[in-house]
Amino acid sequence: MASGKEIRTKIRTVQNTQKITRAMEMVAASKMRKAQDRMRAARPYAEKIRAVAAHMSHAHPEYKHPFLVSRAAVKRVGLIVVTSDKGLCGGLNTNILRRVLPQMKEWESQNAGVDVCALGGKGFGFLQRMGGNVLSHATGLGDTPHLERLIGPVQVMLNAYTEGTLDALYVAYNRFVNTMKQEPVVEQLLPLSGGQLGEAPGYWDYLYEPDAKSVVDALLVRYVEALIYQAVAENMASEQSSRMVAMKAASDNAGNLIEELQLMYNKTRQAAITKELSEIVAGAAAV
Repeated sequence: MASGKEIRTKIRTVQNTQKITRAMEMVAASKMRKAQDRMRAARPYAEKIRAVAAHMSHAHPEYKHPFLVSRAAVKRVGLIVVTSDKGLCGGLNTNILRRVLPQMKEWESQNAGVDVCALGGKGFGFLQRMGGNVLSHATGLGDTPHLERLIGPVQVMLNAYTEGTLDALYVAYNRFVNTMKQEPVVEQLLPLSGGQLGEAPGYWDYLYEPDAKSVVDALLVRYVEALIYQAVAENMASEQSSRMVAMKAASDNAGNLIEELQLMYNKTRQAAITKELSEIVAGAAAV
């Protein structure tokens, strides 16, 4: 059994750790509310631009943007993986990477190559270690997603699809369900299907300035960028929620450990006192 001094040192160490986890829990709770508000604020824009893209795709059928054309054979797939830059957020990054890895192996089993864009330090490091073909990446995104930080890496994948290097493009991220649940998903970005764009009721007609090609090209690129921004916002809200839950569990576990160590310390102290009393009694009896 450890001595009383050693147990007291362990108790102080765990108490210091508990202070840190409690502070991180409160910080994550504050950031979580802001991240959720930001995520919910972006959803109406994503839905509106989805509707406009659907209307435009139906309004000008004689012009088909490359994003709307399905390829006959999928020989190479692009994948945008969204993860966090920091750890200590439970199994958030592990879950999305476990979701991505079998999907990549499935594509490779179908003789399709995989090119990757990593948004987030954890995913970038993992893909490098496993030998993935990372075409572009962005790390250090902070607590607030900025579209100008995302456009560059995403544009590399869009250009590859437009040039015909990629035949399909997917995005993988953690979808925020609620504070206790985050769902890892892999969604198809390109080619844009009718189900993704939604049904456009009736017939729509627009006057394009300067021309239909310029307007539709710009709109669909912005549409994909909006989807990426929404995915990053969802992942950041999931990250802060998962970190808050993980730090609360760590604080609770530290409290339980302190109680066990305190009990052990009391038992050790009582055993030492009993031993001293026994020695005093034995000495008195011998005298």
